[in-house]
Amino acid sequence: MSYLCGLIKRKMDLTFREIVTHRDWRDFIEFPKRLFKGNAHFIPSLDSDEHDSLYREKNPAYGYCDAKFWLAESGGKAVGRVGAIINRRANEKWNEKFVRFGWFDFIDDFEVCKALVGKVVEFGKQHGMTKIQGPLGFTDMDKECWVIEGFENRQNICTLYNPPYYIDFIKRLGFAVDCEWLQYKIPASQPVPEKVRRVSRMIAEKYKVRLLEFTKVKDILKYAHKVFHCLNDAFSILYGFVELTETEIDNYTRKYFQVLDPELVKLVVDENDDVIAFAIAMPCLDEAFRKINGRLFPFGWARVLHDIHHYQDIDFLLNGVSGKWQGKGIHALYHLAMNETMIRKKLRFAYSNPQISGNMAVKVWTSQYECEQNFRRAVFSKEL
Repeated sequence: MSYLCGLIKRKMDLTFREIVTHRDWRDFIEFPKRLFKGNAHFIPSLDSDEHDSLYREKNPAYGYCDAKFWLAESGGKAVGRVGAIINRRANEKWNEKFVRFGWFDFIDDFEVCKALVGKVVEFGKQHGMTKIQGPLGFTDMDKECWVIEGFENRQNICTLYNPPYYIDFIKRLGFAVDCEWLQYKIPASQPVPEKVRRVSRMIAEKYKVRLLEFTKVKDILKYAHKVFHCLNDAFSILYGFVELTETEIDNYTRKYFQVLDPELVKLVVDENDDVIAFAIAMPCLDEAFRKINGRLFPFGWARVLHDIHHYQDIDFLLNGVSGKWQGKGIHALYHLAMNETMIRKKLRFAYSNPQISGNMAVKVWTSQYECEQNFRRAVFSKEL
């Protein structure tokens, strides 16, 4: 961060570069890597993932989202970045007029943060929006929500990193917490609680449902669309969620399902072989991602591939139960199966994905397993 220090100490003349060209996008994607260089908590996203999310021709969400992105610069140096996104489907579903901010990073300077928020507000007002919220992406498959507690703890590759000053500045600007998420660190070798085992047997017999486990990716692929349809139903009432389109489901299936570890995928199906619940985890790849600094090629893929096959910890990515099956204890089946897999593989820790505070998944972990809270995260909002 040494190249930024001089900028922090003097009053800056800010200019804004709208992101349009390939060079613009490169600079936009590279900014947080320079900002947090040497920071042990920051994990660079893959450049290829950023391209897939940000490039109009690669992200189907642009079909129902309006968006603009900017770099803030001073003295020829980038000092911040931000994206303004209007998800028309989400606004229609939730009867709101929100403009979202995302991909929001900035140096430790309040005026830079304020100016970047101003660009999002201006964009929102131009489109008739009345509220601003974030950090959020185009969809819930993008990284979202900032850390508000647990800054010292281990990050993972699927969540946003932010230093404490982000929270201080956003609150100074009049934003308030709109929704909170919790994440937990769970010892992976602890025995299966007898209650979970007993409930799993009872639920499977009562409702005639089956747990599916896998050893080959090709066997998972035939269930991929059913998993996303279950996800759409399971998450439909959660904060800000908007159902994925078939085009997006195709896109995410191609992008993610080919690289899953089949042993870390647990599905529950009904008598018609439809997916009614799912739990998907992945090896912890944070160290690999730090080493390759976002670049899979020419050699980064080898480090990632090594860590995919040699791991001691896992991250829970997604889990859920279809709406009509919620409240029946179905989640016990995939918790049991994942627990047994972790014991068999002699893993150390599992890290939960962000769960909205009060979510049933949080209650299962805190009531049935030894665990500790790792993070509290939040999305913020205010009136324009």
